[in-house]
Amino acid sequence: MHLHVGFDATGLPDDLELHHIIVNDWSKGVDAEQNVVLVSIPSVKDPSMAPPGKHCLHAYLPATEPYHLWQGLDCRSPEYLRLKEERSAVLWDGVAKIIPDIRRRAEVSCVGTPLTHERFLRRARGSYGPAIKAGEAMFPGPSTPIAGLYCCGDSRFPGIGLPAVAASGAVCANTLVPVWQHWQLLDELAV
Repeated sequence: MHLHVGFDATGLPDDLELHHIIVNDWSKGVDAEQNVVLVSIPSVKDPSMAPPGKHCLHAYLPATEPYHLWQGLDCRSPEYLRLKEERSAVLWDGVAKIIPDIRRRAEVSCVGTPLTHERFLRRARGSYGPAIKAGEAMFPGPSTPIAGLYCCGDSRFPGIGLPAVAASGAVCANTLVPVWQHWQLLDELAV
């Protein structure tokens, strides 16, 4: 489950943090259904990501939303819309622990479900990244058995999440070209 919100920033503290993790019940564990909400408000670090006086945020459950609840639903059906509203409440509640009046402040919002991921991201069962447990296996690196074919993304090291996906692209680039050549190019581009 994912929640994207564009909202009014009027009166919010200047020291609003970029990332937040809300654990509703530590005794359930971080892999329990609807127990952990991750929130990122990138516009606090890069104001160009939202219009003046506004912020944008992304809140999500870390791959803990059961697919079977959604399987076979028609995305246009009242049942789907009801389930979408019901299952996204935990995201809104998590964000409200950071910004208590977020629903009043919200000017635009979009909820993504496992069916959203399945349809628009072409992800099996609406997931993202493989389910690799820490200590049991490693995400594969960028190399593949096919000569000249390299991969990056949430199914490669270091794993799921936007920062990890960006890092996987850097790892792949560094596999193809040494870091010192990257630096040389950046110097040439005056970046």
